[in-house]
Amino acid sequence: MDTRTPLIVVSGLCGPTHRAARALLRPGTVVVHHDLDHLGEGVLRRTLTTVDSEQLDVLELAHGCVSCTLREDLLPLLRRLHTRSTVDRIVLHLDPQLEPEALCWAVEHVVVAGVVGQIDGPAARDVRVEAVVTCIDGRTWLDDATGDVDLRPGTDDDRTVAQVVVGQVEFADALVVAPGADDRQQARLQAVLARLAPGAPLAWTDRPDVEALLAQVPATARRGRVDDAHAPLLRGQPPLGEEWGVRLLEFTAARPFHPQRLHEAIDVLLDGVVRARGRAWVATQPGNALLLESAGGGLRVAHAGPWLVSMTPDQQERVPATRRAMAALRWDDNYGDRDSSLVVLVHDADPDEILGALHAALLTDAEFADPASWTTWEDPFGDYHREPCEDFAIEPSAPRKEGQA
Repeated sequence: MDTRTPLIVVSGLCGPTHRAARALLRPGTVVVHHDLDHLGEGVLRRTLTTVDSEQLDVLELAHGCVSCTLREDLLPLLRRLHTRSTVDRIVLHLDPQLEPEALCWAVEHVVVAGVVGQIDGPAARDVRVEAVVTCIDGRTWLDDATGDVDLRPGTDDDRTVAQVVVGQVEFADALVVAPGADDRQQARLQAVLARLAPGAPLAWTDRPDVEALLAQVPATARRGRVDDAHAPLLRGQPPLGEEWGVRLLEFTAARPFHPQRLHEAIDVLLDGVVRARGRAWVATQPGNALLLESAGGGLRVAHAGPWLVSMTPDQQERVPATRRAMAALRWDDNYGDRDSSLVVLVHDADPDEILGALHAALLTDAEFADPASWTTWEDPFGDYHREPCEDFAIEPSAPRKEGQA
């Protein structure tokens, strides 16, 4: 029997997030909200709301960053709330700057130490993610998701608005969409959402009945599970046909990319595309896969860990059986499980141009036949900066390199 306290995460950069969180209030439920507007000054405003009261605390942090907020306050708070007899459910109303995937990864993996009466360990010892609900504004979301506007100009936060809003929807188990778009805009938006968050029940309202929406979340929902770059890219059963110019493209290749040509080809993923995500085999990096993610005009490149063929037998045994089974289906005698696989969600781009640019970035027959030359090529993907507070990183992936096209 799972005695952990259920945790519902409510996220959204725009949309009725406050109403959605408040709609979940009932006896035994506490709504937690961290206001990060003054985080750069080292000040954090935390609100705990129940059906009977609202408690506001203003806290000072030694370092004003999101990682410190989670490590020093939010994660320990979740563990403490679990011990309260008056709390049987926690609703976490995320600040717009927080992404649910990073939060859920932190709940599962970041060790919380020093909580009185509890063994040191991650918050997942005491809470379990029951669902992630993302709220969006139907009038503005698609423009936000396909743009290249910085989230917090003039700060060290190099995320774009598109990267945040796309990530919030992609990780959702249920969606609340505040209506307002005309019929055509709504149809295009629905086509995008059906492919970005397949299977997630959707409510078109700014006054949501979230309890009813949560009852529709299927048993196969993610519920806070963070997948790595080697997991299946077509999660769920998204529509594969075209609607309103919106469609999913699949790209696969059993030979590596030329690093410089891939770097140049990436531009096709940053215009007319909502989302691109996948793993790449780059000739100059035979040991590790690269994770490529784009959202609108924002790009993220990160190490995705070693290929199975680069691991020792003991390391391979620690890899999930599903990954080993999928790798066995495409195993090559010379190159093992190395391959490239990308899924691209197009809304206003030429699919043939995208696929053509990616295919042109692969090694030619002559280059592929001369593997000794691969290590002599310049590699624009070879350097990665390290994030602040990396020892307590809240990212579900490795250190990243991001840039704007």
